[in-house]
Amino acid sequence: MSDDGGNGPSQAEDSENNSGKDIKYTLHNGIFKEFCEKAKESPNKKFVFIIDEINRGNISKIFGELITLIEDTKRKGKPEAMSAKLPYSGKEFSVPENVYIIGTMNTADRSIAMIDTALRRRFRFVEMMPDPGLLDDKATNLLKKINERIEYLYDREHTIGHSFFMPLKDITDSNSDEYKNKLCEIFVYNIIPLLQEYFYEDYKKIALVLGCSNKDGFVKKKDNELSTIFGGDSDTSDLDSENIYELNSEIKNQNGELNIENIINYINLIKPVFGEPDSGEPDSGDDTT
Repeated sequence: MSDDGGNGPSQAEDSENNSGKDIKYTLHNGIFKEFCEKAKESPNKKFVFIIDEINRGNISKIFGELITLIEDTKRKGKPEAMSAKLPYSGKEFSVPENVYIIGTMNTADRSIAMIDTALRRRFRFVEMMPDPGLLDDKATNLLKKINERIEYLYDREHTIGHSFFMPLKDITDSNSDEYKNKLCEIFVYNIIPLLQEYFYEDYKKIALVLGCSNKDGFVKKKDNELSTIFGGDSDTSDLDSENIYELNSEIKNQNGELNIENIINYINLIKPVFGEPDSGEPDSGDDTT
C-alpha cells in the first residue's frame, strides 16, 4: 500500500524489428496513493478507506512502511509528521489527517489472533455483534434462539450474523409463501452448512441448536439397532448403543426441490414462529444441557 501502485504492461514496437513487439511497463498510482491525493485536494472533507477482511491478507506486506505513516501523530500537517520515499518513483509520500482507514474482521476466523502488536496499537478495535433487532419479529426470535444455543455449545465468537436473514426485510408479509420460501432457502443453503462447519459433522450438537434432539427435524436420529448393523449373531454386549444423528432427507422431495411444509415444521421446532409444530408438543430443544 505504500508503493506507487505497481507497473502496468503496455506494448511497444521493437526498434530493430518493426514486425516484433516488446512489452514495457509504465508506472502508475496505486489505489491508496490515488485515494490520499484526492484527500489532500479536499482537506475539509473526510475520506474513508475500507479494507474488507483485513486479517485474511499478509498485513505486514499490505501496509509496509505505511504502518508508521497512518498513526495520528505522523499524519501530514501534524508536528510529528513523517513521510516515506516510494521505491519506484522516489517521491515522498505521506498520509493526510482527513483519511480514515477501516478494516473489517470476522471474529470466527482464527487468523484474527495472529494480528501483530504493531497493527493493534494503531487501530481502535470495535466489536460488532449480530443485531437481531434489524430483522422482523420471526427472524429475530429464530436468530436469538439459535445464537443462544451456539454460544452455549461453542462460543460467542461463532454466533450467526443477522445478514443471513436480511433478504427477508424486503418481504412485508411474514406469513406469505414468499417469506416462507425464502426462509427455508436461508436455513437449508446457509444456516445448516455453517453449523456443519462449526461442529465438524457433530449432528448431535447441530440437532440441539436446531431444536430437534428429541424428535425428527432438520436432523433426525439414525437407526442404531446394533443387531441390525452387525447382524443378530454378533456379540455386541460390550458396545454402547448411542444415538447417531443425520441430516433429514425429507428436507427435499423426490424431485430434489425444497419441501417447504416440512422445513417450516422443522423451523417451528427451533422457535414456534409459525404456530406450534404439527407433531404435537413443543420440542424440549430449549434445554441444551
